[in-house]
Formats: sequence, structure tokens, C-alpha cells
Amino acid sequence: MDKSEYASIDMQKLADSLSGKLKTLRYPSSEASCIYRVPQTRRCFHPIDYTPQIVSIGPLHHGNPELQAMEEHKLRYLHHFLQRTKVSMAHFLEFIKRKETELRNCYADTIDLESDEFITMILVDAVFLIEFFLRATCLPTFITDDDILFKKSPELSVLGLGMRCDIYLLENQLPLFILSELFALAKTTTHDDDIYEGISLKTLTRSWLSRDRNLLAIDTENLTGVHFYEAKHFLDLIILYFHSLQPAQSPARSEFPYRNIPGAKELDRAGVKFKSGSNKNLLDIKFDKGTLEIPIFSLFDSTERFYRNLLVFETMHDYPTKYFNDYVITMTYFLVTPKDADLLIQNEIIGLGDSEKLSTVFHSLIKDCVKGGHDFQYVGVARALQAYCKSPWHSWKTNLKQNYFNTPWASISVIAAVILLLLTVTQTICSIIAL
Repeated sequence: MDKSEYASIDMQKLADSLSGKLKTLRYPSSEASCIYRVPQTRRCFHPIDYTPQIVSIGPLHHGNPELQAMEEHKLRYLHHFLQRTKVSMAHFLEFIKRKETELRNCYADTIDLESDEFITMILVDAVFLIEFFLRATCLPTFITDDDILFKKSPELSVLGLGMRCDIYLLENQLPLFILSELFALAKTTTHDDDIYEGISLKTLTRSWLSRDRNLLAIDTENLTGVHFYEAKHFLDLIILYFHSLQPAQSPARSEFPYRNIPGAKELDRAGVKFKSGSNKNLLDIKFDKGTLEIPIFSLFDSTERFYRNLLVFETMHDYPTKYFNDYVITMTYFLVTPKDADLLIQNEIIGLGDSEKLSTVFHSLIKDCVKGGHDFQYVGVARALQAYCKSPWHSWKTNLKQNYFNTPWASISVIAAVILLLLTVTQTICSIIAL
């Protein structure tokens, strides 16, 4: 056998090996995919913001040795959950097995877990979330003495408060349909017929999100009522809610040089008044008759992390519009300096937050925004503000008010000076006429 024949055999082995990989290759549907791994280009700057710190939910961080401490507690939750239902663990696992392909397709990445491990992980993590919501939002009787996530009441412990943030991470999502269907299955036959009366995953989700309404600035009744059954997971539910409301101003559909949006102090000097808006629609920024209305919000330690995950999901899921993205851009240009933040705090638009940190947070978030290439949703507001600032009359009027009529005594002094000036002019005219 000559060298060419040996080479041919080697190439055939290589071809067979590659063909084997092609046969096992998964082709995920872009429509089915809804849970993504954050690109390294974003993760490298803020890795903690995308990585669970206390608990892994789903396959993307399953097996992380830094999160193993919660795995035993997950099994405790599973044990307590199974004690209330007559449905066997084997039945739950069989149910998940039938949904395995659909579940795997929800993840954009190929999940390198064997079937048994994948199914077990789904059951443990799904029940953990259901049980956590039951304890957080329902009767205190669900809370057991061995629970490290709660105090002796539905109030979260320090560990529970830290874990709360992990629920809103993009890489820590489970498809909502499996949570809903597993809980519905558990309710079919229970040892206490009334234990889950009036409770569904929808009501649990509404109650849970209402606890975070200061962070989310949403109407939880509206959110779960309209979008719950079409949402893929918790982040999708929140984005769908924001998109359905849309900014009230119906902006012109065109790109816009958003860098020209004036800062809050510049707007104030131009005579713009500020008003705190509804706390049920974070994105509803409006400008009308010289008044800029911005929905009230608060800055917590978890706000930046939460916003960052909403941003990356809105971008990667390829929604036709990017309302939250454009909201962050707009707020960044309103909050150029800490003095801009102080102005919004004084006008009760920002409920809680440090002015130094506020401007820093938004200027950090804007680096993750998509700029250009899409219709800017606040173009109407931005153009109206620019036009208002260009009018010299508004600046003059504001300057007079701020510098000469800012106190009653200042107003009296100005009026007295004007009267004195008028009297002097009158006297001068009379003297000229007398000549």
C-alpha cells in the first residue's frame, strides 16, 4: 500500500468522524429559542451582573461548584413539595421526559447534559422556584423550620434577598410553561384538597412581582393578566409588558441623533418643568406644554444588574422595537452629571438613590445599548425638548424667575426698582416738556 492509499484511509476516517458529529448536531429553531448565553463581549466587562451568585436555575450554570451550597436546599424544597401532592416523583419525571425536546429547544445553546440528568435538573429547579414563590407570597404555613431563605415569616432572609436577584438573570431562566404545567399537575391530587385553592403559577408570579414593584415600576395586575400565557420566561414577561404599553407619544418613525438630548439641568435653565409620572409604566416619558413627565423610579443595589439583563435579552431576542433600550439611552442623556440627578430627586422623579451613583449607573448601561440602526422611540420627546430649548423667550423668562423673582422680597425689590425707574423716566420727560 503506497502513501497515497494511507492518506486516503486517514481522510476517510476523518470524514467519518466529522459525519458523526453532523448526525448528532442540533438545529435549534430561532422561534423556539428564548434563553441565551450572554456574549463574551458583554460579559467580560460586567461578569457578576450576568452570573448567579447564590442559586443556579436551569442548565446554563448547572453544576457550577460555587453554587453547590443551594443544591441541598433545593432537594429539601422538593421533599416538602412532594409531601403535599399524591402525584409521584416518577410521574413528574415522566411528564418532563415527554417535554424534553421542547425544553431543550428553548435554549439557544446546545445543552450538554444526558437525558436523565437534564430531566432531573428541570424537576429540581422548577419545583424550587414554585416552592420559593409559595413561601414568599402565600400563607406562612408553607415556611418550614429548615428554610434558610426566610425568617419566621414570609420576609426574606439576607440569603433570600441575595437570591432574589438571581431570578432575573437571563442565563438563569426556566421556560414558564414547564413551571405552570408542573404546578398544575401537582394540584390534580393533593393530601389536603384546599391547600392550593385559588393558587396558580399566574397568581404566584403576580404576587411575587408585586413585591418588586419598586424595582420594576409595573402594574402587576396588567402584566400577568395580558401577557402571562404568551411569555417564554420572567424577563420576556416584563419586556412584553413594557412593549405593549409603548410610550404615549407615538413618535415619528425615523432614526434620530439621540446625542442631542439635553441634560436635566440644561432643560431646567431653559424653563422646562419636571413632573413625576405614573409608577406603573416606567417607559412613559412625556413632554407637553413645557412640562417633562418622567415615571418615578428608585435606584437599588440590584437595579443596574436587573436593567443590564433586560437590555441584553431585548437585544438578543430581536424584538421589532427596542423600547427599554431607548429608555436607557434617554435617561442617560437626562442624567449627564450628579447635578442632573439631584434635580430629578428634588422633583420626586427618583424616589431612592445616590445622585453620584445614578449618573454612573446609566452611563455604564448605555454601553450595552443598541445605538442607531432602528427607530428611536423617543424621537418626538427629544425634538420637542430641543425646540423648546432653542426658544430664547423660555430662557429669559426662567432667568427672570430664578434670579429676580425667586423670593417674595426679591420680587418686591424688582417691582420697586421698576416703579422707581418709571417715575424717573416720567419726571425726566416732564422736565423736558417744561423747557
